Amino acid sequence: MDEVDSVVIGAGVVGLAVARALALQGRDVIVLEAEATFGTQTSSRNSEVIHSGIYYPPGSQKARLCVRGKQLLYGYCGAHGVGHRRCGKLIVAAGAAQEQQLHAIEARARASGVMDLRWLTRAEARALEPELECSTALFSPTTGIIDSHGLMLALLGDLEDAGGVLATHARATHLRVLQPAGIEVITEDGTGLRARQVVNAAGLQAPALARHTAGFDPRFIPPVPARFAKGSYFSLRGRAPFRHLIYPAIAPGSPSLGVHFTVDLGGQGKFGPDIEWADTLTWDVEAARAASFYAEVRRYWPALPDGALQPAYAGVRPKIGVQGEPAHDFVVQGPKAHGVLGLVNLFGIESPGLTSSLALGEEVLLCLQGAA
Repeated sequence: MDEVDSVVIGAGVVGLAVARALALQGRDVIVLEAEATFGTQTSSRNSEVIHSGIYYPPGSQKARLCVRGKQLLYGYCGAHGVGHRRCGKLIVAAGAAQEQQLHAIEARARASGVMDLRWLTRAEARALEPELECSTALFSPTTGIIDSHGLMLALLGDLEDAGGVLATHARATHLRVLQPAGIEVITEDGTGLRARQVVNAAGLQAPALARHTAGFDPRFIPPVPARFAKGSYFSLRGRAPFRHLIYPAIAPGSPSLGVHFTVDLGGQGKFGPDIEWADTLTWDVEAARAASFYAEVRRYWPALPDGALQPAYAGVRPKIGVQGEPAHDFVVQGPKAHGVLGLVNLFGIESPGLTSSLALGEEVLLCLQGAA
């Protein structure tokens, strides 16, 4: 049986960031990816936003790793030529109830160390974005956008330069805890690989892979919703109406950040995602969902023309917990939590996972070094 220092399961942006961190520490690393290439699921089906860390409960993994990850990510993009833009974001309220939600968001942000939010009156918001309708807004100057594919290419390049390897069409189906130490990884074709360290960064499949780990106590596997938390996006025909990202106010703990406006580096505007609890894992966008998008978007952009939205793409959030509950925190679960030397499970790495990716790489190193 072949042996290797470290195996990372899953070549999304988080798996690649973790593998890079391990390889830069001098470890012999192989990344196992089930699909034909890297980043084909969650990492390529999102808003491509660099978040500031303002929505998450103070002290949570999401808050801490997002704030740290944002700093690392801007630095990394600048050093590696990864396309990005610090365009800023307006979180907008329509009326007194939503203004209270903005106050709650600001309080969370300050408690997490995000001190640069600025209140805007309606007139000030409209001076920045003349087509915007709101009663007031919070401006986040350090929110940005990123070329997620370019980021993953850069991470993969770093990994390979450090001697790491990406193996595609290599679906890990089972793990087996070995005694006295080590973990065996078994792939779909029956190939076995012995490793001193394994990081389960399989995204949507991470809880299932943990359930198929012989010698792992199932009490440490979080529940997952019975249905998939799917989010659809619609692209905008014609010129983008805004220069900044536009997000609606949401209640703390909401399962999504609302149907927001983002723009990619090429200037293409899009709206989404919504949230749909689906019985099957599918990536298609139903054109009929556009009706609810028009209603949501016109709350802050009343001039949205009929027929301007077209189906774009859909993503599925790797949620943990029970459907209908407030959003759960990231679970970065190392040996100090579950007792299996060399094993780290990453559960529930939804948004802001992309922003947090480099910080998650640091966190996994700490787990494996016994310091977390």
